[in-house]
Amino acid sequence: MFDLLYSHPDFHVISKHPNVSVHKDDGDTMLLEEVKQRTGDKQLYLIHRLDKMTSGILLLGRNGSAASALSGQFANRTVEKFYLAISNKKPKKKQGLIKGDMERSRRASWKLINSNSNPAITQFFSLAGDQGERLFLCKPLTGKTHQIRVALKSIGSAITGDPIYNASNQSDRGYLHAFAIRFEYQSEKYEFLCDPRQSASLGKKWHSPAVAQALDMWLAPWALNWPVIKK
Repeated sequence: MFDLLYSHPDFHVISKHPNVSVHKDDGDTMLLEEVKQRTGDKQLYLIHRLDKMTSGILLLGRNGSAASALSGQFANRTVEKFYLAISNKKPKKKQGLIKGDMERSRRASWKLINSNSNPAITQFFSLAGDQGERLFLCKPLTGKTHQIRVALKSIGSAITGDPIYNASNQSDRGYLHAFAIRFEYQSEKYEFLCDPRQSASLGKKWHSPAVAQALDMWLAPWALNWPVIKK
């Protein structure tokens, strides 16, 4: 269900496995209850969220004040987040910026539209994967529901195994992974990276030679030459 990556007196950093809900869902045991059993905490707080499909880094507060402070950083967009994704479809562009308002579409899905009144903003790089697949490194600058899933679909590269935005594609999981995070807390800087090759629970496609080679180039995603976004 999860791997414990780091423990601080005020927060835990875990790697959530794919297809695990952060809330009680369909009779599943709530993730926070499982973490409490492992760590001995009496109370834990969700600081941010990941979709059920998405694996990777999740911060959990160990007290209310820490959770409030860190949640505020997410709300104020001072936390740097980086995600990995794999698509079985060629993108319209290999790197750049995806920006636009998001609106409800059919059922549980969203779509990107041309207006920019309150846009979702995502930067990305991509590299060739195996057998026509594409590996993406995404840096979301906003925190909208399904943001990266919708962004990649909008450029023709819906995520492999995504049950909503690429339903015709079957895989062992939906390949979106919260790869790295960087933030400051109580005047200390923290950087965490969760390499999906380090756990068999995170999916088989991360282990292909082409993907592994690409990942080796991105192990310090905050140090890459991300273009400055004009405000």
